[in-house]
Amino acid sequence: MKEFIQTLKNIWSLKELREKILFTLGIILVYRFASYISLPAINLAEVGDLLEHYKNQGGNKQGAGLLGLLSSFTGGAFSHASVMALGIMPYISASIIVQLMGMAIPYLQKLQKDGESGRNTLNQITRWLTIGVCLVQAPSYLTSITQLFLPYAQFQSAYYVEPNSIMFWLPSIVILVAGSVFAMWLGEKITDKGIGNGISILIMVGILSRLPEAFVQEMAVQNGKGGMGSIMILIEVLFWMLVVLLAVILSVAVRKIPIQYVSRAQARGGVNRNLMQGARQWIPLKVNAAGVMPIIFAQALMFVPGLLTKVDESNTFLAGFKNVFSWQYNVLFALLIIIFSFFYTAITIPVNQMADDLKRNGGLVPKVRPGKETADYLDDILSKITLPGAIFLSIFAVLPAIVHGSFVQTDAFALFFGGTSLLIMVGVILDTVQQINTYLLNHHYDGLMQSKLSRTTGY
Repeated sequence: MKEFIQTLKNIWSLKELREKILFTLGIILVYRFASYISLPAINLAEVGDLLEHYKNQGGNKQGAGLLGLLSSFTGGAFSHASVMALGIMPYISASIIVQLMGMAIPYLQKLQKDGESGRNTLNQITRWLTIGVCLVQAPSYLTSITQLFLPYAQFQSAYYVEPNSIMFWLPSIVILVAGSVFAMWLGEKITDKGIGNGISILIMVGILSRLPEAFVQEMAVQNGKGGMGSIMILIEVLFWMLVVLLAVILSVAVRKIPIQYVSRAQARGGVNRNLMQGARQWIPLKVNAAGVMPIIFAQALMFVPGLLTKVDESNTFLAGFKNVFSWQYNVLFALLIIIFSFFYTAITIPVNQMADDLKRNGGLVPKVRPGKETADYLDDILSKITLPGAIFLSIFAVLPAIVHGSFVQTDAFALFFGGTSLLIMVGVILDTVQQINTYLLNHHYDGLMQSKLSRTTGY
């Protein structure tokens, strides 16, 4: 505990780091404040009443798939008709599109290799594409909220302007696009002047903002059952901490591939071979190299089975796909995650380029020939570790459905026991801690993850 307190003092004693943290907290405050500003054409009080009515009708389960994910990413702004309803997700979508297109378009491939100038051009392309994504998502969002309100006559006062008029649609679209661009700008400011990872931090803050409310709701339900409620809450918290620990392990687990860098004299057949030893290092291949992207891709496709229910609404098996806590939904969901884990890992981990870079820099994997054999070896290892990683990831994704009902009583709190939300929170927190730790070590302080070397040297 003393070391932790000393680390906090070290953080606060560094003026530059202290200013970065305070700047980041200020941007987060602005982002959270903006998420509570409703669209000018919408009565915010009526929105709250409608959402409560919709939840009591069971709409929370039917809409908790991709829409629930978007709502959690925006800290509830998506489901509250906020000016920040689209949040940072259009920028994330644009970034994914640019990344995938970079594998097929030579111009984008060239920009990826052009260093700082190429990255700046790619960032500018991503920003313009973000606006294009917003122009598609904003009308879709407005359509969804108008369809949500219109069936209920008692909520028609939620509109200050006729919902089918141009005076409702045009200003609302402009405001939603501006809100998403503003969120993108806030994230970039955190990256430039704050502690980094601005976009990810805004997503994490949106997710965390819903945790207290979900926990309070769970406590109210458990306490309403009698004397065992407090014990069940304690068990749930302990189990949740275990799940978080497993998520940390999944996020940091790597397979180390040993590599040997041969000195130039050795490579040329120099005479002092016994005296000139190459530097031994590692290539860390992550067990879950795809991160949360397989879950996001799978959730984006899970609306398709729900459409099949319209073909035969009396079919109970197909009806299960409309409930994110049903076994039908989660079995298909898990299979899609495993498939996308292999797909995304294959397109984002360039084993051929890694093998070429090793060969060019005089590196080799022991007992493996440089070049194609090294690439095949890395690809084989990556395939073997991706399978358990994908299975583990799919278990995390469906864990909320496993614990819901039998263990955790409320939908909102169950969603924090796995899935995209938990993995994003863990990943962003680990990255942020690592950045602060690196900054402290560079300034001769012990970091948040103190090593034996730093303790013995006094740094």
